[in-house]
Amino acid sequence: MSATIMIVEDEPELAAVIADYARAAGYVATVFGDGAAALAAIRNEAPALVVLDLMLPGLDGLSLCRAVRAFSDLPIVMVTARVEEIDRLLGLESGADDYLCKPFSPRELMARIKVILRRVGNLVPPPQFMLDEGARRISIRGQVLELTPSEYAILAALARHPGQVLSRSRLLDAAQADNLDATDRAIDSHIKNLRRKIEAAAPGLEPIRSIYGLGYRCDL
Repeated sequence: MSATIMIVEDEPELAAVIADYARAAGYVATVFGDGAAALAAIRNEAPALVVLDLMLPGLDGLSLCRAVRAFSDLPIVMVTARVEEIDRLLGLESGADDYLCKPFSPRELMARIKVILRRVGNLVPPPQFMLDEGARRISIRGQVLELTPSEYAILAALARHPGQVLSRSRLLDAAQADNLDATDRAIDSHIKNLRRKIEAAAPGLEPIRSIYGLGYRCDL
């Protein structure tokens, strides 16, 4: 079962972006636009972690954080639009576990969430990537990718060596080992298509990295 991340943010576009990244990282994401509704939901069924905007209509983020701390140690990451607010929040000891100032990188937020949940022992995301070599099938977050034989061979080769740089010639060898008609120049085209299909299945997830002059690396 995946951990649930509650996003309490009254900017719909930002809330949607955070939710997309959270889901791509393997979490369940819920979104609330005001503090009072979020507090009621937390009392009813607490999520694994809350991403909490400081400036909210009605019950503001600081008040919500204090209200939650009266009955729960639920991890809270507080975000604010003003740098000076961070110092004020730290001085007030609001009870938040971490702070980020807008604008922030959604990837950094996901990294901090992962660290916090691991520290407190809550659920962490399931594996992002599943390689079923028997069925010649690759899944991202449980969604099977529709791949051509060449795309499968290339992505499978990268997945077997996570964190390692594979040259174009090595990826070409992997494709040709399956008797596929692949060329060195076609590798870049296949990589482009793979990135597009992965992005469609898991927005915000970019596991295939280009390493200039060397080849490609898969960070999954």
